[in-house]
Amino acid sequence: MNALVKDPTVWTDVGAVTDVPVRGARRIPTPEGDIAVFRTGDGRVFALKDRCPHKGGPLSQGIVHGHAVACPLHNWSIDLATGEPMGADRGKGCTPVVPLKLESGRLLLGRV
Repeated sequence: MNALVKDPTVWTDVGAVTDVPVRGARRIPTPEGDIAVFRTGDGRVFALKDRCPHKGGPLSQGIVHGHAVACPLHNWSIDLATGEPMGADRGKGCTPVVPLKLESGRLLLGRV
């Protein structure tokens, strides 16, 4: 990337990383719809639209396992990094990934 080009992403502080339980999630309401922020057992954080691509289930209420979340409605496993269903459900839709970064213990959601 050219050093003169600025990052077009607007970042919004949505809380401390410790506000999200390990192997859990937190729902963030936004004007564009709810976002689910996840924290894995190894401390990584991810953000997805809070809707399963199958039946629209609230992913923030699912069980986090590894780097995936199981939808609470029909148990589809969604990859947290890509939003893609895993296993036999691969290729049957996608949950949009939301830009997220961690700075000084704070979670910042991005919007282009």
